[in-house]
Amino acid sequence: MAGRINDEDVKAVRDAVPIDAVVSEYLQLRNAGGGNLKGLCPFHDEKSPSFQVSPSKGLFHCFGCQEGGDTLTFVMKVDHLTFSEAVERLAGKAGITLRYEEGGYNPSHQRGERIRLIEAHKAATDFYIAQLESAEAEIGRKFLAERGFDQAAAAHFGVGYSPAGWDHLTRFLRGKGFTDKELILSGLSQDGRRGPIDRFRGRLMWPIRDIGGEVVGFGARKLRDDDNGPKYLNTPETPVYKKSQVLYGIDLAKKDIAKASRAVVVEGYTDVMACHLAGVTTAIATCGTAFGGDHIKILRRLLMDNGSARVIFTFDGDAAGQKAALRAFEDDQKFAAETYIAIAPDGMDPCDLRLAKGDEAVADLVQPRTPLFEFALRQIVARYDLETPAGRAAALDEAAPVVARIKNTGAQHEVAVQLAGMLGILDTQFVVKRVAQLARWARERGSKGPAPQRGAAPQGPAPAARQGHAGPALNLRNPVYATERELLKLALQHPDLVSPAFDAYGVDEFTAAPYAAVRQAILDAGGAEYGTQDPQDYLVRVRDAAPDDGVRAMVTELAVEAIMRRTVDAAYAGEQLVTVRLRAVDRRVRDVQGTFARLAGSHGDPEQLSAVQNELWVLQQYGRALRERGAAAL
Repeated sequence: MAGRINDEDVKAVRDAVPIDAVVSEYLQLRNAGGGNLKGLCPFHDEKSPSFQVSPSKGLFHCFGCQEGGDTLTFVMKVDHLTFSEAVERLAGKAGITLRYEEGGYNPSHQRGERIRLIEAHKAATDFYIAQLESAEAEIGRKFLAERGFDQAAAAHFGVGYSPAGWDHLTRFLRGKGFTDKELILSGLSQDGRRGPIDRFRGRLMWPIRDIGGEVVGFGARKLRDDDNGPKYLNTPETPVYKKSQVLYGIDLAKKDIAKASRAVVVEGYTDVMACHLAGVTTAIATCGTAFGGDHIKILRRLLMDNGSARVIFTFDGDAAGQKAALRAFEDDQKFAAETYIAIAPDGMDPCDLRLAKGDEAVADLVQPRTPLFEFALRQIVARYDLETPAGRAAALDEAAPVVARIKNTGAQHEVAVQLAGMLGILDTQFVVKRVAQLARWARERGSKGPAPQRGAAPQGPAPAARQGHAGPALNLRNPVYATERELLKLALQHPDLVSPAFDAYGVDEFTAAPYAAVRQAILDAGGAEYGTQDPQDYLVRVRDAAPDDGVRAMVTELAVEAIMRRTVDAAYAGEQLVTVRLRAVDRRVRDVQGTFARLAGSHGDPEQLSAVQNELWVLQQYGRALRERGAAAL
């Protein structure tokens, strides 16, 4: 059984690794005001950023899908790790040595599966890099040199060499303490007649890293004629490697993609190398699969999907390259970014172009010139005889639905006009109307079921409680609840402004059930007073005290959401404290008045009647004091 990580070490990891630094490895963050950052959520598909990060509190929350938590929660969710694996991964980044309780620490038995597989890939990367210097690897060094890549270029991209023997890597990794089961599971080894053997043998090796920079797989290039395998052999699907969800070079390109709002998609490992060495540091490539929806999600989060973003595809000019371009266009509308295609003269790929014409030619190639939609339409139109009415009609039948898929109506109209010109149809309005009709039919077919509402983080009170969220379906935008929400936000974000008064508030003073549950969690975590001593640990304690995931999500949401006042001070906090307390007093006054009326009408016990009358007088005096003196009367 795995040992439990020491609590102090978990806290040290939380404190040592800033949440914005971790999240920034996966998506672009921009200023959201109030010290918060925002970006496109990695946990659901959205077009406007509803995902917010609060660096000062160490928390994130998505107002669209309600995912939220601290740094460890983010790493667990985004990389599908256990709690221990997330702690171990962040501890490695921070250089923190973890202590394990309930017995000693045995890395081979106690580290999580994903961590072990990542460590195996890191060891394999080092092994392959070292082997590139061997005499046997001369053929690999020659391959690189012939394509314009020197030793420094190979080192920059971590290129290595796998020896031609059966089990060189397997024996090396066994010596590092990895089990045969781990080697098979990682895809680095495969079953042989007498046990595991190396999957990659006698090949040039490119490490494939995920967006966080961890090696999760390899791409291997054949070098010898007697190698009967495919030209490129990639790591098979494993727990850490999903080819549809990785982009080669993304770890090197992500910062420049976010900074420039531009990405260049090329076809191979050497093309990525050539582009980066030519100064096009936003280049990435797929790994043995077509560019698809999961790749788009990765890029959209880096591009922030704003109107100025550009994605440029480079494909070979041959039939296969044209087919790849048309496949890419099928997913074009999943981008808000503008998409373009770049095809080099003579059909050369970026690697060949750099060799033949130099770095400037590569940089010039990827300048956005031909929109992808225009290229796709020209490919369709070129298949028909436009000299005949029948040919023009057939081309229109195939091309019009493509244009109708363009969601922006202004762009759709403009492209329809261009299509009319391509086809040589003088009646432009006929083509425009045909496209608009097809688009309308598509919308009507798609609107038979209710579309999910997506949008940015709410401004002001929270949205209505969502399906699946703990607690009754309340309209939390109701002004009655707005002040309760604001007070809880203050208690979580600025406990110093509401403490110690807040800690005297009862759970029943919060009339919305989700808010009452948050109030109870704060109470169970030691109250707002504790938050004045250790703000970051305070939020962790409140989240841990929450009874379920629904309340935990509400805690995170309130801890991240902006306060409704630009200037947050003691006076504003006092106003919220008074309003919530005054409403509670008024509710109690109405209850006591009802009790008094019932007792008086039924000639009840005089002593009980007197006690109720006295309570009513005290409540009314307290209410008057709150109205006249404000926070001073609390």
